[in-house]
Amino acid sequence: MASTGGSERFETVIIGGGQAGLAVGYHLARRERSVVILDANERIGDSWRKRWDSLRVFTPARYDGLPGWSFPAPGWSYPTKDEVADYLESYAARFRLPIRTGIRVDGLSREDGGYAVTSGLRRYEADNVVVATGGYQAPRIPVFASELDPNIVQLHSSEYRNPSQLREGGVLVVGAGNSGAEIALESSPDHHTRLSGRDTGQEPVRAGSLSDRLFTPPFWFLLSHVFTLRTPIGRRVRHQLSNRGLPLARVRRKDLIRAGVERVPRVTGVRDGLPMLSDGGVLDPANVIWCTGFVPDFGWIDLPVFDRDGEPRHERGVVRSEPGLYLIGLFFLYAGSSSLIGGVGRDAAHIARHIASQRAQGGGAEQEASRTSEKASD
Repeated sequence: MASTGGSERFETVIIGGGQAGLAVGYHLARRERSVVILDANERIGDSWRKRWDSLRVFTPARYDGLPGWSFPAPGWSYPTKDEVADYLESYAARFRLPIRTGIRVDGLSREDGGYAVTSGLRRYEADNVVVATGGYQAPRIPVFASELDPNIVQLHSSEYRNPSQLREGGVLVVGAGNSGAEIALESSPDHHTRLSGRDTGQEPVRAGSLSDRLFTPPFWFLLSHVFTLRTPIGRRVRHQLSNRGLPLARVRRKDLIRAGVERVPRVTGVRDGLPMLSDGGVLDPANVIWCTGFVPDFGWIDLPVFDRDGEPRHERGVVRSEPGLYLIGLFFLYAGSSSLIGGVGRDAAHIARHIASQRAQGGGAEQEASRTSEKASD
């Protein structure tokens, strides 16, 4: 690391200290590269700590480890969100990763053949930048939500912690994916709960069951090695999941029925301050919880690397049009497991090898280095 006129310089700056950023940091630190990890939270793992209280991950602990350290829990248990947060914090300490917390990056641009990363008055210069903020930064809430009666309690799933936040009366959960189904089930004992949104299906076995233990190993193999962007079936699966959503992992349809959760059509607008459904019906809930997902927020990146839909253009995390720029932690970056805790390590190793190869070769054989890196990763 070097300091230049009020700026700090590193070979690589990693933006984001979640599982993806930590995994890349681990591989670069092992290669003794000059690297720093910048994270907006005050503590590593806070992005998990801030999620709803009862959340557990959807994969068993044996598939939740980062490179170099398996998740410290019984292999077939399902860690809580706080256990994941503590694991990430301990992981960073265990490998003495160079982390700066409380630094929210607000700018990334090209400068003097490298990159300038800014956070307020702080400035970092780098040959390489790894964007590890993931693809789920900004809550997605319909524009018409602002037209709802102000007496209705509105929460996005990112703000929801537990049912104590809800006022007496009915609950409308908008979005019937995993978060919506789990939150609807949790609110149902004390509130008449309705769940709006299309049925995304459900996984064939219940999490934690004997069938799950038999099903998960081959399914993980498919997620990691068959459902990839290099295979026709992988590209088809990515398209289907992007448009339909992920099937329910822990909650089953019959769980919702048994709990008295009422399925209703999609919410399409507001009439007289109340949510209106696609069939023209109007509901009168005391609470609305928006489980409508997130959208990427890359507005701070001042580089021409986005397509018409605002998606960054890359090949397995390598941005060809901007040498030295990398992405990791995005949904299906390379495989179905790419955005999962236990799957991000392979993408991290690929990116670290690419960075090291470019440094060693002076950038003169980028495509060949990338092909070698991809073969070593598979």
